[in-house]
Formats: sequence, C-alpha cells, structure tokens
Amino acid sequence: MPAMFPWRALPRAVSFLTIAILGAQTSLPPPPAPQRVPAPAAATAAPYAPQAILPGGVVVPLYPAGSPFLNAGKVNEAEVYNMSQAVPARINSIVSIHNPSIEFHPVDRSLNTGAAIILAAGGGHNTLNVGAEAADFVPFFYNYGINTVILRNRLRRDGYNPRVDAVNDALQAIRLVRAYAKEWNLDPRKIGIMGFSAGAELSAPSAVLFDTFDKENAGAGDPLAGVPSRPDFAGIIYPGPSPFARGRTAPEIPRNTPPAWIMCAGAGDRIHALWAVDYYMAMLNVGVPNVEMMLYGHGAHPGQTLPDGSRMTAGLTDRGGIPIGAWQYRFIDWFRDLGFLEKPGVETKAARDTARFLTKAPPRPFGAAAPSAPVVPAAPKP
Repeated sequence: MPAMFPWRALPRAVSFLTIAILGAQTSLPPPPAPQRVPAPAAATAAPYAPQAILPGGVVVPLYPAGSPFLNAGKVNEAEVYNMSQAVPARINSIVSIHNPSIEFHPVDRSLNTGAAIILAAGGGHNTLNVGAEAADFVPFFYNYGINTVILRNRLRRDGYNPRVDAVNDALQAIRLVRAYAKEWNLDPRKIGIMGFSAGAELSAPSAVLFDTFDKENAGAGDPLAGVPSRPDFAGIIYPGPSPFARGRTAPEIPRNTPPAWIMCAGAGDRIHALWAVDYYMAMLNVGVPNVEMMLYGHGAHPGQTLPDGSRMTAGLTDRGGIPIGAWQYRFIDWFRDLGFLEKPGVETKAARDTARFLTKAPPRPFGAAAPSAPVVPAAPKP
C-alpha cells in the first residue's frame, strides 16, 4: 500500500516553510530605486523648456519667444513638480508655469478617429492637477481612438488672471493643435477641450469667446492668424463659474457655439452644480443643439468628504462603485452619438446639427410672449 501523507505533521512543516521564507527575505537587498522619474528642466537664461510628463509626449510651447502674451520677466523660471509620495514617477500637480505649453499624445493609426481632446486640469488656479485630471486620461481615451493633449496653462498663484491669461492659453491651445492637424493625423473638425473644476473655467469660455479671440489675434505677426480657435466640442466637468455665472455680465452666445457635455454631483457639490446649471440654462435658452448635462445625486467635489467618511476623488477613479464613478462612459456615449468616433474626414452629426441650427430663426426667449399677428387694415367701404 502507498505510504500515507503525515497530515498531522503539516502545520509544523508549514511553520518551518514560513520561517525559511521569512529568513530568505531578510537577506534580500533593498529594492532598486524607481526608474525614469520625470523631472522639470533646469532654469536657464532662455525661455523655460517644458518637459513631457508622460513617455512619448510631444511638447510645444503655446507662444513663440518674445510673444506679448508672455511675462518676459518670468518666462525663464522652471516649473515645479509635486510628486506623489506613494506612486513613484507620478506627477500630482505642477506650479510655476510661465511658458505654457501643450503635450500631444497620439493613438495608433489603426485606431485613430482623428479626434483630439485638450485636457485642462483643475486645482483652484493654485496648482495644475495634471495627474488625475490629465495624464490618467491619455490611456483611457487611447482605447477609443481619441488623441489627447495635456494643457499646461498659467495659474493665479503665479500672478496671472485666470479669466484672461488662462482662457487665452486654452484658446491658443485649440489653435495650435488645429495648426498641427496634418502633422499629427488629426481631423481639424474634431478638436475640442475638456476642463475639470478650475479647468472648466477655461473650457466653458472657450466655447463662447472664440470669435473675439480670433479677431484680436489676426495680425500679420501672429503665426497662427487665420487658424480658428473655436472648439468642436467642450467638456465641462464639475465646473467653476462660467461666463454665465450669477453676478457676471454674460457674453453674447454665438449661433455656432459648439456642443457641450456637462457633469457634476448635485446637492453634494451644490455650488459647482449651480455653476453647471448656469451654463446649461444659457445654452438651452438660445437652443444650442447637443448640450447634455449629467447631475448625480450621490457625489461631492474632489477632496470633499462623502457620507461614508471617505473623500471624493477626481478624474477617472471608481469612487467606490457609485454611479458618478462611471461618468466617463456616459461622455463616450455622447461623443459617439455626435459622430466624433467615426473615421477621420467623416462629417460629424455635431457639425450637421450646428449647420442646420444656423439656418433657423433664433428661438423665442423663455417666458417671452409670442409675437402678435400683424393687424391688417380693413378694406374701405365702397
């Protein structure tokens, strides 16, 4: 008969094995340091050279050296990276941005839709949260054939006016990406911007102030003169105040204002939700087509506390399985429905709907009385 396995001796054998493994671990050398950790360039007398924060990024400054948009006294100062303490090589945020730039990340030709999303991260105009609200989206959008562009815009903490300087950076970024459309295999009619929190304070005005920006920057000395800054779509994610926020003088809404996708938590992020509604209502009042809004009942602004005691996270994180954690897939639904995931060169539904809207009379403002029928004078009696 075959020998029986000594089951009673198993616990002792396991204990010896555990001790042996632990003993072996104590003799291992310490793990090596992380490799390829991104770092900013050194400051020199020349304009600062922004560095790619992800492998393969193509970095282009927004403005040429000597541009009046730049602060000549600071343009040579180096950016400062705030690195994650838990995840090696992850940049959480960047400050000291004086030579703003874009960082382009293409998709494979077999996947390419020609669409490009410029990502404007939040951070309260105090930091630029390029980790959760920019870099993390590069691989996500890659899977749908969407090219991505990380925007590094200037910040209030560094002495800039977000409503002027940062918005100019966003509009200039749209022009610059469109100018490189041929070299980067992009469809120039599928270039848009998605902003998060303070970054949405760039994407929302970009969708309505493009005509003014283009007229003011059409001089012969502007290398991008004639390249339109109108985004083909706008993402407005848990936004700060838009040009239509209460207390601001609302600009005129262009008839060709692009479609927008708006997302925010509701009562748990009440102030940002009200700002989201401000923008939505302004568009709805004039009938701009294809503006969609998602307000989630369960959620808060990134960094705030949820009812279970955890903190709300930003970007693409799951957020414990609650519905707001899947907002990015609802955006893809909208993006696909408007034709942006078709092959390059195919006219989008968004473009067709905007063209059709331009042929119609503007809708009557909400609450306004219908125009009365003209009074036809009675024929004189014979």
